Formats: sequence, structure tokens, C-alpha cells
Amino acid sequence: MPSLVTANRRPIPILVYHQIEIAPPKGAVFRSLYVSPAAFARQMAFLRLLGYRGLSLSALLPYLMGERAGKVVGITFDDGYLNNLTYALPVLVNYDFSSTCYAVSQQLGKTNGWDCEAGIAQTPLMNNAQLRQWCAGGQEVGAHTRHHVRLTQSDAVKSLQEICGSKTELEALTGSAVRNFCYPYGDYDSDHVAMARSAGFASATTTQRGRCQTGEDLLQLPRVPVLRSTTLPLFWLKVATGYEDRRRS
Repeated sequence: MPSLVTANRRPIPILVYHQIEIAPPKGAVFRSLYVSPAAFARQMAFLRLLGYRGLSLSALLPYLMGERAGKVVGITFDDGYLNNLTYALPVLVNYDFSSTCYAVSQQLGKTNGWDCEAGIAQTPLMNNAQLRQWCAGGQEVGAHTRHHVRLTQSDAVKSLQEICGSKTELEALTGSAVRNFCYPYGDYDSDHVAMARSAGFASATTTQRGRCQTGEDLLQLPRVPVLRSTTLPLFWLKVATGYEDRRRS
């Protein structure tokens, strides 16, 4: 059974953030993935000024399916960092925006241990209570596997356990359906798309760059990266023009 495809009338950007925090010193690995709290607040204010509404993936789906129309952007956070709760949540609540945070179900309350070998600094992840606080603030939790694995380096049994297990564990924790998935590292193949579909996910996001166009596979959605170096003019280009679409591989 093939995945459903999008039917939106205009391109829809899905923004992807990681850490909302002051970046570590120059030379730190993956320093680019830090967006300062002040920069994030400016970006959300800018979206509101431009007439956009920030939405979680579940809230965005009717727009992606062409059932609703409007100036909307998806807002996603990968990995479930505590600094998302500390710095992003108050801003999102202030603008009545929703978002999806993709959590790693067996790493809650720990750190981004999957980054150790790459020399990336360890940062606290939200624990169970904090993830519930995120949901209580009007935000959504998505699944990001159980242990943040590279799916193409895992056998079929482990991949299925990681994908399905993350959904089950996060639903038990939050008491709500977890409808959206994100492939760790953007690392997946057609078998993993099929697994996400069989697990019952309504959408899955990738690291493929670009805004969502008509005819996108809902289980292979592209996103727009927001980085430490993303100035407001560049942010506008990413959201409102074909800037990211031209960078699609």
C-alpha cells in the first residue's frame, strides 16, 4: 500500500531546530545546530509579523492534504533537548504557535549519548515529567526511535523495534497518540518508510532540504534547517522563497 501524498496548493516549509541555546565556543562540533534563545524569539516574532502561523505536524496535516489553506509553517525540534522546554516553549505559547518535538523514548532524562563518538557536547534531554510539561504547553511529541539509531545500519528486526517501540513508549508516557515520526540522521530506506507506515504514523520527516510541495510522500517530508548562522533575511528566504527548494538533492 503506497503512502499518501500531499495536496497543498502552495509550498509549506517545515522548520527544523535542534538546540535553543547559546552556542558553545568557536570550533565546537556541530556548533551550527545551536540557535540562541534571542534569535529563536526574533524568528517567531518575524513569522507572526509576516502573517504565518506556526503549527505542529498534526495541526499541519490538513494543510498538507489540501483540506485547509493559509499561511502556515511547521515547527519541529529534533531529539528532545531540555533547552527546547526552557527557551522555546514560552515563545511558542506567547504567539499561540504549536510544534512537534521528536523525542528518543529510551533516552528521556539522559543526554545525547549518540553524539559522544563525534565529540559533540552532552546536553540534557527532557525527562518524563518535562515532556509532559511540553505537552501541557500546547505542544506535540513525535517519535525519533528508541535509541537514536542509524536505521540503515540496523537489521530489520531492530529497525522495526526502534520505530514501533518509540511510538508505543511515548504514547504510554504522554497519554496521547503519537502520529508523527522523524528518521534519525535522515538515515533510512524504503523498508523503513514501510515500517513507519505499518506502525501507524501519519507523517515522517527527513533531513532532505526544501519546502513541502504538492505530491510529497507524507512519510518522506523535506524540511527547512534553521541554524546558528540563519539571519532574519536568510530566514525569510528559507520560508517564503524557493531558496531551500533549490538545495534539494
